[in-house]
Amino acid sequence: MSKPIYVLSGPNLNMLGTREPEIYGNTTLEDIHNTLRERAAKSNIELECTQTNNEGDLVTQIQQAGSKGQAIILNAGAYTHTSIAIADAIRAIDIPVIEVHLSNIYQREEFRHHSYISPLAMGVICGFGANSYHLALETLISGAQS
Repeated sequence: MSKPIYVLSGPNLNMLGTREPEIYGNTTLEDIHNTLRERAAKSNIELECTQTNNEGDLVTQIQQAGSKGQAIILNAGAYTHTSIAIADAIRAIDIPVIEVHLSNIYQREEFRHHSYISPLAMGVICGFGANSYHLALETLISGAQS
């Protein structure tokens, strides 16, 4: 089996399913991870799925994925808009990163319109709810990162 794809989720994503369902939907992060794993298994791809509310832990996970993985699907949550440390961690690795968001960040508060991750990412997928993660995985499976 090849190197895993890392699915890294940041702060408050552990609250999916109950947190502002009018914005984020009713699907839990565990549900998302389970359906991603099912899809990846069909392509013989291993997934490493994690969530943390701590910026430093997310930096460490990005660094580890950079040495052990083939790609990262990253929803950094609010750290997208604030974390130079996460941007620096992405700069330090040499695997593709796809930035994902459940909501369309450009239809929300203006502070969400800026991302420290986007300029470093292979691509950005936002506004498709849980399907944002699935679209990122399909992109990686199809080899679009080549």
